[in-house]
Amino acid sequence: MILQTVPRTAMPSETPLLPVDHENALLIGRIHDPRDEGPSVVAIKAGGLFDLTRQCPTVSQLLESDDIAALVSAAREATQWSLDTVLRNTLAHDQATARFVAPCDLQVIKACGVTFAGSMLERVIEEKAAGNPQEAARIRENIGKVIGHAISNIRPGSEEALQAREYLIQEGLWSQYLEVGIGPDAEVFTKAPVLSAVGSGEAIGILKASQWNNPEPELVLAVNSRGRICGATLGNDVNLRDIEGRSALLLGKAKDNNASCAIGPFIRLFDEGFTLDDARGLEISLNVSGRDGFVLDGHSSISRISRDLADLVAQTCGRHHQYPDGFMLFTGTLFAPTEDRDDPGQGFTHKMGDVVRISSPRLGSLVNPVTHSEEAPPWTRGITHLMRNLAGRGLL
Repeated sequence: MILQTVPRTAMPSETPLLPVDHENALLIGRIHDPRDEGPSVVAIKAGGLFDLTRQCPTVSQLLESDDIAALVSAAREATQWSLDTVLRNTLAHDQATARFVAPCDLQVIKACGVTFAGSMLERVIEEKAAGNPQEAARIRENIGKVIGHAISNIRPGSEEALQAREYLIQEGLWSQYLEVGIGPDAEVFTKAPVLSAVGSGEAIGILKASQWNNPEPELVLAVNSRGRICGATLGNDVNLRDIEGRSALLLGKAKDNNASCAIGPFIRLFDEGFTLDDARGLEISLNVSGRDGFVLDGHSSISRISRDLADLVAQTCGRHHQYPDGFMLFTGTLFAPTEDRDDPGQGFTHKMGDVVRISSPRLGSLVNPVTHSEEAPPWTRGITHLMRNLAGRGLL
């Protein structure tokens, strides 16, 4: 991971949302048009938009198809919207016009934590610092001397991992974060309620009570009810470091708030040109641009993940837990910023008006400004609203 803090102007508003190879990609998304008062499922291909809503009123239903790629490839019903216009509306977040919203709907939004060694170390530091950034700076230096790269290549649950666990216990450095980082069981939690995720262009929310927080750029897998990994997209698992750092039991308060989950811009379906193996090798970039001229750049590789993507899915669903409408799975992040934004030792934290851009060449860009959760648009469109809307439009 590479982090830089340098003054420069913010990225232009025409930041592209589409993957660089979008003309050859199987992309699906959701468009909200105020005239419909609800979403439509679309395929994005060959520079145009094609309506899938009459065949599959929800993305959840679409991902249950036996041959999703064939269904999307065969889409011929042109939409009433221009792709270029909807992309512009999305980045401008023009709520009075048709725009892309989060590409998932009825899927449960799950997340795995501590799946990268770098992130794992930062979780330990958060816990030991009890939410104090100055104390974290001191602990970061000391814990690095003890652990360093010793556990970066350990396979979770292996004999080597068990030996490392015993060593860390003896040194008084063991924590619940290290347990899920190198132990046999992955951390899997519910990130956000169904239909609560925001999409590209929409604001992401930080609790006013949090004084130490950061974005978490992640690969998000789209999984159907049978546990089949159908595609991938980008996500921001917004993190309140001070709140979770005080106690792991505050995970819900730290993770699940209004606008605290961003997913998008589209789901790229797996096909011959983009497979799960391709997802395993993706590079994800992060850019944070502040009104104060501050810029933070991060870069990480999914190839450095400690647990395989398929293993994370298997630990989420199976005989022990089913998801009838499928789920979206955040797979964890390597990104844990330590560079100071203001005073020395304070580290990085968001300021209102920051613009967060999470990008990967083959998945596009997820772009969100930062606000307080208390000031973000209230979440009012749940499952009941969606079902009534689809029924009223004759789609159910």
